[in-house]
Amino acid sequence: MSDVKTVTAISRSEDPSIASHELRQQLSDSDISFVLFYCSSIYPLDALALQMTSAFSGIDIVGCTTAGEITPNGYEQHSIIAIGFSSKYFAISAQIVESMEKFSLIDAQETVNKLTEACYLKKLTPIKSNSFILTLLDGLSSDEEQFLVTLNSASAGIPHFGGSAGDDIHLAKTHVFYQGSFFQNAAIVIMVNTKCAFEVFSCNHIKEPISKVVVTAAHAESRTVYELNAEPAALEYARLLNVKVEDLSPAVFALNPLAVKVGSQYYIRAIQKVNEVDHSLTFYCAVDVGIVLSTVEMDDIFSTLNGTLSRMVSTYGEPDLVLTCDCFLRRLEIEQRELLSQAKALQERYNISGFNTYGEHIDGTHLNQTFTGVFIARGDG
Repeated sequence: MSDVKTVTAISRSEDPSIASHELRQQLSDSDISFVLFYCSSIYPLDALALQMTSAFSGIDIVGCTTAGEITPNGYEQHSIIAIGFSSKYFAISAQIVESMEKFSLIDAQETVNKLTEACYLKKLTPIKSNSFILTLLDGLSSDEEQFLVTLNSASAGIPHFGGSAGDDIHLAKTHVFYQGSFFQNAAIVIMVNTKCAFEVFSCNHIKEPISKVVVTAAHAESRTVYELNAEPAALEYARLLNVKVEDLSPAVFALNPLAVKVGSQYYIRAIQKVNEVDHSLTFYCAVDVGIVLSTVEMDDIFSTLNGTLSRMVSTYGEPDLVLTCDCFLRRLEIEQRELLSQAKALQERYNISGFNTYGEHIDGTHLNQTFTGVFIARGDG
């Protein structure tokens, strides 16, 4: 196993002790020095933290809770996946930010400096052009935008992607894991320095806009829209879709997203929930008064992604790993359109592993209903 770069492990056991043991057995290569894991929120997290820390003693380990797990064998639910990285090909360092709300530019600079120094001291390969940043954030914090912009300002052009933690669509509590404990309202920033060729990327499947609405009343801090076109937001959205307001659900949101135009591109602003008291809508991403939102027609969900990954294979050769942060709404769309077999074929073809998120990150921007990730080539860089 001397040429192992990354290994993906999975446990479907809901017992923290058994699950941790199973993952450790699958990640037994002696060169693995860093483990990234994604777990369902069904686990008793204190017990899981204890067992994972014990099982992976002496190995740096970070992770987060999910809205679903992704492996090369397809989607998973109520499981834990873990990805081990070989020290022969990767120098990885992680830092926790315990308060996303208070994260300043000075904090960002200190965080990036510490990560850079830790990777540099491992003397694997030059930091510049051979590194990327991965972020794992509390998915219900409402502070993602400011945090990511601040971090991006200090990242010196290092490519960056990431995802916001989930909780199996309960919308109650999401967690990130660092040095033996799970945290809320926190972020993990990970720098990956590697000898492998790689490319950070994102893609969505918006085809074209259909109709426009204007946000006429909103509370930006809570990402709540009270009115669209001067009408109660949920009622106006339901009218546009020609459905009853009581039938609105994550499944409907997944198939009928709203998007905002930035420059020449459209970016989805995903709806989290309907607030029944006042028929307002809470979003996963930033919204404010005056923003023009468009209902959009969606393209084939696989075509853009398959094209992007196919191009990368032509450029870099076959992937060792495509590490992804993929919106849970994309998964809901795939399930509703009965496309799970096609999704599994794509995940297997490109060795895709990761998790379903409550928000995606790319170079300082917070997105929804998007596939973000890094293509790590099997050959060296």
